[in-house]
Formats: sequence, C-alpha cells, structure tokens
Amino acid sequence: MQKATVVIPNLNGMKYLKGCLDSLMEQSRQDFTVLLIDNGSTDGSADYVESHYPEVAVYRHESNMGFCYAVNEGIRLAKTPYVVLLNNDTVCEVSFIEELVRVMEAHPDCFSCASRMVRMDDPERIDNAGDYYCAFGWAYAYGKGKPAARYHKKREIFSACAGAAIYRKAVFDEIGLFDEVHFAYLEDVDVAYRARIAGYRNLYVPEAVVRHVGSATSGSVYNEFKIRHSSRNSIYLVYKNMPWLQILLNLPFLLVGFLIKMLFFAQKGFFREYVTGLGKGVKLCKRERKVKFRWKNLGSYIRIQWELWVNLFRRAADLF
Repeated sequence: MQKATVVIPNLNGMKYLKGCLDSLMEQSRQDFTVLLIDNGSTDGSADYVESHYPEVAVYRHESNMGFCYAVNEGIRLAKTPYVVLLNNDTVCEVSFIEELVRVMEAHPDCFSCASRMVRMDDPERIDNAGDYYCAFGWAYAYGKGKPAARYHKKREIFSACAGAAIYRKAVFDEIGLFDEVHFAYLEDVDVAYRARIAGYRNLYVPEAVVRHVGSATSGSVYNEFKIRHSSRNSIYLVYKNMPWLQILLNLPFLLVGFLIKMLFFAQKGFFREYVTGLGKGVKLCKRERKVKFRWKNLGSYIRIQWELWVNLFRRAADLF
C-alpha cells in the first residue's frame, strides 16, 4: 500500500529538478508516488521529467496558476493517507520520507510535520526549522541562518513550511485545502492556522532533512511580487482566522508589527510595494469569508492566542 504522495509544483525548474527527483528515487522507503504539477513552464522542464523520470506523473497548466492551485490539484489527485509537498529546488536526505511518515503515524492528532530545511550552499546552516506566527502579524522561519546542530529536537510549531512538509490528507476534508486567494506566500501558515483552530497539532521533525536553495521561482529574497503578495496576505491571514474580539485584542501589536515592516521595506526600497500590498489585503477582506467561530473551538483559540504572545519573545530570542 502506498503511504504518501509527493507533490512538486514546478515553474521553470530545469536547473533543479534532477537533484530533487534523484534524491526521491534514492529514499530509504519507496511506498510513495510522485506528481509534478507544472505551472506553464517554458524551459522544457516538464518534457524533461516525462522523458527521464517515467515513474513521475506530470500534470500541465498552460499558465502560472499559483502555488496554491498547483498543490491543491496534487492533493485532490492523491490516493494516499499522507501528502508531501516539496519545492523543486530541494534535495532530500535518504530518510526524509521515512522520518516524516514515522512521526505522522505516531501522532494521529498531527496535521503536518515540518522537515529540517538547511541551506543548499551551506548545509550546516538552517533555512527553516518550522514556522511560528506572533502577535505582530509576522510569520517567520525559526532558526534561519543559525547552526543546524542547534535545532535537533522534535517540538511543536505553529506551522510547517510547505516547501518540504507532510500533511494528513483526511484533515483537508475537514478544514479545506490551501486557500487559492493567497496565490502564493503565507498559504501554509493559513492552512496550519485553520488546523490549529480545529484542534490539530503541527510538529517539527529534525531527522527529516532537506537541502534548499530558496527563492528559486521568485528569483530573489526581496522582489515586488513577493512583497506585494506577502503584505496583502498578512492582512488577509489576520482577518480570516481571528474572530473580531481577537483582532481587537491584538490590534496594538498588529499596528506596531506592520509599522516595523513598513519601515524595514522602505529602507530596502520597497515602501510602495509593501503599502500597496496592505491596501489590497484590506480590500480582500471585504469580499472573502472569515473562518466561522465555533464555541467548541474556544480552547484552541485561547491556546493560539497564548502562542501569539509567547512567539514575540521566541522571535526576539531567535535573533541572537
């Protein structure tokens, strides 16, 4: 029986796909299938995969439909209890799939597990050791740039980075798939937030290691597309997942957080892009629906709120 389906969204990833797919072919357990969802690539990468990796199923779109649309298609196609989302600019260590499946099977209340993502050019440094979300309205990759040896313990996290993570497929039937309104950026925090509201956990699995290039599709750490979508989605994330009372409770923190980000991006030369994105996020809230508040989830909301405050201090500690 197949345990997992690996879904790889691809947009002009010719430079990286061989390393990514070769590492999957060498996994210590092979009870998984691989789907490549191509978002209108023009570099021949979809043709390359079809001709060189016949075991990989390729699904093509004529244009870039966005990360969320691509992975949702893969999730719908999956016939396995687990779905692994994997960026095309990654190389997995040999036990990557095995370790993720092992933890998911040991924790039936777990929605997702994050891998230990290290830098491709410097594997001794962390790229992402799980994502956290704080009362400033910031989502951040824990441990980024720090020595990988420090992040060797399994722990609870707010969300898993969808660049290399495993998800329990049945939970998507309960909470919904990735929100395609996001198009890209913060969609993984949003889906994890919804799972947390429903009472599920997300875990960091340090034994599942993947090397990651980073920003291979968007082209750079800071660019207009990324900043506009990230700032837009940061507003939408708050509106969608927090009940109105929780928004009011966090409003002073949120205003400070958005102001700090505004000053940061102004220094980087992206003030207009950031503010434009915020404006689009506000407009988005007028037409999109919030997650419906249910009293049975009150305990989850209280735990999440406590984490939003705790993660302010966690973020500060992680800077040093």
